Amino acid sequence: MLLKKLEMNGFKSFADKMVIDFVPGTTAIVGPNGSGKSNITEAIRWVLGEQSAKSLRGGRMGDVIFAGSDTRKPINFAEVSLIFENEDRFLPLDYSEVSVTRRIFRNGDSEFLINKQSCRLKDIVDLFMDSGLGRESFSIISKEKLMKF
Repeated sequence: MLLKKLEMNGFKSFADKMVIDFVPGTTAIVGPNGSGKSNITEAIRWVLGEQSAKSLRGGRMGDVIFAGSDTRKPINFAEVSLIFENEDRFLPLDYSEVSVTRRIFRNGDSEFLINKQSCRLKDIVDLFMDSGLGRESFSIISKEKLMKF
């Protein structure tokens, strides 16, 4: 199993569709303060099932939807997808590529999808059970924590 891609649309500061391709090797997200690095990590946690708005630096879950700016109107939904290469069938699905998607709408409705098929949050959690992947299973190393030689 290999993480291939992260797609975000309307999630926090990402009003337009944003795609991050992960290639074999090491991938690093770098940028100045305010560029959205934390929003990327929160998008991953969110699509994997994070239920605490506070953990996503919000007051309520709807706060993950792009709220607008001086030059852009608010968007009515947020969507995040993680796409995995599954040639080795590490994930227990008979697909060579697996996508997991979460959407939330301004009216409070939300959707979870596996390979574009509607499912429950429990199905996503169960899919990654015993895989080592989940909303709490990745590491963020900030620049302040790196050792300098």
